This record gives sequence, C-alpha cells and structure tokens, in this order.
Amino acid sequence: MNLSLSGTLAPELGQLKHMEILNFMWNNISGNIPKEIGSITALTLLLLSGNHISGSLPEELGYLPNLVNFQLDSNDISGPIPKSFANLPKVAHFHMNNNSISGQIPPELSVLPLRHFLLDNNNLSGHLPPELARMPSLKMLQLDNNNFEGSVVPASYSNMSKLVKLSLRNCNLQGPVPDLSTIPGLLYLDLSRNQLTGNIPSNKLSDNITTIILSGNILNGSIPLNFSALPNLQRLSLNNNRLSGFVPTTIWENKTFSPDAKLILNLQRNLLSDISGILDPPPNVDIMLFWFKRASLAANQPKQAAFKGALVLQIIFQGQLYGNPVCGNANERQITQFCKPKDGDEEYGVFNNSIPSCAAQQPCNSYSEHVPTLADGCFCAAPFGVGFLLRSPSFSDFPPHYSDFEQWIKDSVNLNIYQIYIHSVAWQSGPRLRTFLKFFPPRINDSNDFAKFNDSEIVRIANVFATFNLTGSDVFGSYDLLNFTAMGYSSALFPPLGGGGSRVNIGTMAGIVFGSLCAAAVLLMAIIFVFLKMRRRFHVSKDQSLPKFPMRIEGVKALGFKELEAATNSFSSTTIIGQGGYGKVYKGILAEGTIVAIKRAQQGSLQGEKEFYTEIELLSRLHHRNLVSLVGYCNEGIEQMLVYEFMPNGSLHDLLSARYEQRLSLGTRLYIALGAARGILYLHSEADPPIIHRDIKPNNILLDSKFTAKVSDFGISRLAPLPDAETSGNVSTVVKGTPVRLYSSYMLKPAIENRIAIRPAT
Repeated sequence: MNLSLSGTLAPELGQLKHMEILNFMWNNISGNIPKEIGSITALTLLLLSGNHISGSLPEELGYLPNLVNFQLDSNDISGPIPKSFANLPKVAHFHMNNNSISGQIPPELSVLPLRHFLLDNNNLSGHLPPELARMPSLKMLQLDNNNFEGSVVPASYSNMSKLVKLSLRNCNLQGPVPDLSTIPGLLYLDLSRNQLTGNIPSNKLSDNITTIILSGNILNGSIPLNFSALPNLQRLSLNNNRLSGFVPTTIWENKTFSPDAKLILNLQRNLLSDISGILDPPPNVDIMLFWFKRASLAANQPKQAAFKGALVLQIIFQGQLYGNPVCGNANERQITQFCKPKDGDEEYGVFNNSIPSCAAQQPCNSYSEHVPTLADGCFCAAPFGVGFLLRSPSFSDFPPHYSDFEQWIKDSVNLNIYQIYIHSVAWQSGPRLRTFLKFFPPRINDSNDFAKFNDSEIVRIANVFATFNLTGSDVFGSYDLLNFTAMGYSSALFPPLGGGGSRVNIGTMAGIVFGSLCAAAVLLMAIIFVFLKMRRRFHVSKDQSLPKFPMRIEGVKALGFKELEAATNSFSSTTIIGQGGYGKVYKGILAEGTIVAIKRAQQGSLQGEKEFYTEIELLSRLHHRNLVSLVGYCNEGIEQMLVYEFMPNGSLHDLLSARYEQRLSLGTRLYIALGAARGILYLHSEADPPIIHRDIKPNNILLDSKFTAKVSDFGISRLAPLPDAETSGNVSTVVKGTPVRLYSSYMLKPAIENRIAIRPAT
C-alpha cells in the first residue's frame, strides 16, 4: 500500500489461491484488473483504490466466496457492473466511487449482505432499482453525482429499516421527496441538487437524524412542522427552492443543547416572507445570531439577542435569508445581517485540539512529546501517529461526537483513554472527515522518563488500521488509512527516511506490519513484486531533506530531475506541446512507460518551497473524472515541475480550430460540454477548498482518448507569477503558508468571487 508502485497487475496473481489480502491502494498501477484474480478463493480484502486502473470489471470477480471488502474507488474503471457480483455471499463493503462506471445498477445486487454501497461520482444511468430496499443489512447508500435520467426515489426505500445514511445528491432525480419517517435509525439525508417537486413530507423523521439537505430542488409549500423536536439535528439546508410562508417556531420545540452544540440553517433563495419565529425562541435558550462568512466571525457578529436562559444554541446563518421576499425591507426589520448574499455551500470547518502547557516541567527530547491527555502532570513519551479518513460520516458537526469517537478508537485498539490524543480533524469535500491521531505508550511510574512503545505493540496498533479491523460504527462509517508517523522509532523496524529521519511513510509501515507477521508474508510480497516487475521509489532520497513542515501528498510521486530529463530526451524542443506564463509543457515518457505532460517553471515563475508544496498538497486532494490528474512533481535545486496525465486528443481549442480535419458531431460536442461543466462545478462547489479557476477557455479544456473533457490549469498559483497590480485589481491566488494553515487562511478568506470566474476566450 502506497509504495509508489507502477506497472500493471499480473495475471499470475491468480495462482496465489491462499492469499487473503490484496492491497495495492494509493499507487500508480495502470492497466486492467486481471480476471484471474477471481480465482483467489481465500481473498477477503480486495483493495485497489487510488490508482490508474482502467477497463471494465471482470465478471470473474463475482466468484470470490470470502470477499468482504471490495474497494476500487478513485480509478478509471469504466463499463457496467457485472451481474455476477450478486454471487458474493460475504461482501459487506462495496466502494467503487470516483470512477467512470456506466449503465444501470443491477437489481440482482439486492440479495447481497452489503452494509456500505458507495457508487458516487460515476456515470451510472437508468432508474434507481427499487429492489435495493431488499438488501437486508444496508446502512449506507451513497450514489451522488450520477445521472439517473429523471428517475424518482423509489417509495420502497422507506422500508430500508437499517439505513443510516442516504445520499443521492446531483442525480437528476425527479418526483416527490419520499416519506422516510419509517426508518428508525436514519442519521443523514441528502437529496440536494435534483429536480424534486411538491411539498416536503409532513411526517417526522427519526429522532437520531443529524443532517437534512434538500437544497437545489423545486420544492414548494411551507416549511413543515416535522423539523421540530429533532434533538440531534446539526444541519438543515433548504436553500434554492420555492418554499414560502414563515419559518415555524416549533423548530426549537423541546430542544436541549450542550454548550458546544451547533445548528446550521440555510434558507436562502426561497420565497419566505416571515422569520419572526426564529427570532423569538423559548426562554431557556440564548440565541447568538450572526452573519457567517469565510472571514473572521468576530468582525461580523451583531448584538446578541435579548433572551436569557441556561443553555446556549449557536445558530449560524450563512446569508441564509438572501433571495427571500422578507429581505425586501431588511433595514426596517433589522435583519440586514441575514440578507447578505453568500455563494457556494456551507463551510464544514476544522477542529484542532488544544495542548496543555507543560513549560514548567522538564522538557522532552527531540522525538518525545508531553502526553496531552494526562490529568496529573506532564510526562514525556514518543507518540505513534495514524492518519485516516472517514469516507462517509453520518453527521455534520464533529465536536458533539468527540467523546464517542475517542471511545470508538479506544475500544478498537485496546488502549487506555489517556494514551489516545485526537490531534486534528478536517472536513473535505464529499463530505469526508480527515483525522490525525497520536497514540502514546503507557506511563509505568511517576518519573518523567522518555517512554516508547516496544516494536510488537507498534505492529499490533498499526495492524488494526491496516487490516480494517476498527469496530463497526454507524455514526463514523467506513474509513481509509492514510499514513503512519513514528517519531523516534529508529530501530531496524523503522529505518529513517532522508535527512529528516523522523517520518515513516505509509508504504514502509504497511511492509513492516505484514513483514512482521510471518516470514511467509515476506515471501508473498517478493513473489508479487516479481510478477508485477515493479520497483519501489522513495519519495525522498538519502541526500535530500524532507520539507520542514508537516504534510503528506497522497497518490503523487516525487520525481527527480534526471528522471524527467530522461523522459523528455533532455527537454528536447521536439517534445514541447505547450507554453504559457509559467514556462513550457513537455510530453514525456517515464521509465515504466507512462506518458505524461510535464510543466516546467521558467525563471521568474518559481515559488517558495512552502508555497510549492502547499499547491501540490491541494492539487493532490482534487479527484474528479473531469479534472486532469496530478501524477507527480519535481522540486530539485532551481527546478520546479508538475507532472500531469497526458491528454492524447489535445485541447478543445485544437478540436474546434480549422486545422482539425474531423468534424465533431453534436453528441460529441454535448458530451465535451457536459464534462467540462462537471469539472468546473466540482472546482467551484465541491473541491476542498473551492477553487475559482479564473481562466476557463478552450485551451484549458483537454480531452482524453475517449473525448472525455478534463479541466486543466486550475492550481492556486498555476506556477504563474502574480498578476501585475495595475491589471489585477485585488485578485491574488497564491497560497501563503503551510498546508496546516491552509484552512485558517486561504479557505476562510477567498480572494475572488466565483461569479466572475468565467469569461469569453480571446
């Protein structure tokens, strides 16, 4: 896993009949999935996420009798879902989101014992099968960003008695909002960006629900009373509909709130005419109403409402009444702070845990830290860090779930609660939740000795995450392992990397975990390496230091100057395929045969090291089939280069020019336009943080071998110098600071409005 491997999967893998885990996640593997993998009858985990695997899904994969986790997300897989997949008797996790899978969802899959069914961001079409309601164990159904061609949400989905999360955002659905009040454990409902019509059902949803998102439809009528007395509600988004009348006072009925509770309401762009209900809450609630934008909250906070009580409810109005008739006389009503426009979706924010000061105590050495969760004084210990991603959490606000999350981790890894420290969590598009944990060795005595885990305990903890053995949770859902960080563990178990010597990447750790289990695992990995003819590339060589700020670049290779020089025949002029303000673009062929496009910055366009790595870190988080993918980078000496996937059909400008001999059909033109629009929509609305392109034109819409449109040149600085002050106004798009500060600076202070991002090509 994450070994910087490239090449293709060999058919000979099918001869490993007793292999239980096949994990090549987050590498650069290309080609098709060999049908011979369907012969590995002992296989329980098939983990191929985050590669460049293409082609269709082999029917033979439907005959794996022991398969539990089927994870192929974030690849280039196309074609339909084979009906043979209905023959997987034990499969519980079906993760194939972020591909190009097409056709209908086979109704035959309804017999599967699936708990998580994630197929968002594909090209699925046809009707939503009502038969999916028969899945006996289904908890999460996530099909966002597909095209179900005017299908309705089947009424049978109200019979999914175990469903926890239903997310059908941007699926071209029509008809009414289904009545889901019969689902007792529903936590999360997202039916936004469709064409749903009629009234919102009046029956009350589950008391457990945290999130209701119905924005971007054609719903009319009034806001129903069924949103009252929902004790766990964190987000209610009804914006961009045709709702009229008043906001009911019963939203607050019988509600109790913890001091850190937060409820986000978004009602903007409706036909609402009366908001008196939300300005006159029960006497046991203090309400703080303020206009929230990405700049500082304190600067925009109006006077606190004159209501006193024992508890505090924090209500964030994100321009939430803008576009309603009630704003016609906002000054008279004294509600101007709620009538300001705000483009884009709600912010989810970042949570960073505070660390108690231990300055009076004996300082720790270079590889140790004070254990922040000890209540009886300071103690130095060497932490073991784990980064992982919650794929589909069933909530919108993390702080109320902090204790449950901590207990979930404690029960899974079997440690004391003081040994677990939640360092940070950050929302990403999806929405997904990225987390970083630190585990500390136990305190044996009252001294301030520098404690460390022994090797076997490190391997045990790592194995819980690497083999997906966290205990199941309806609230936190499925997850992906991102990285291990082991400060101070420099024995043979953890060889240091580069000059820094303090960070162990996930690939090394994965090898450590499985290599330590038994000698047979080492032999197995060796066999696989021979079959695949792959070589491991360290992201940092021995004579090159790691960046001096915390970061991790997923799925992006660090390439040396000599590698790219060889790939372009010493940057020969014959390999130049483009040129811009940043420098020249070269067509290159990497050592393993991958064709790439290499952007080489010219003198005067170079960024500082922090800015360069910040841009790479941000670009590495952008995954969409209609965006050009970042493959790698080079930052060596005075050279800065970004390496992208190669687009064989060039740009849209080339295709529309006179020199292109073949005339494009209307269908092809519409296909290209739709793909470009989807890519731009993702950048502007769903990327984390949202990115305003500023230069959308035919030259920046590239086409792959199938004429799939992919938007390019969308980086924060795009390796270009800052615009001249006389011509750029106040626009500045260069990220300043480290990735850790990206959320607090750039994400909360957008430098440009998305309504001015699109301009005609010149």
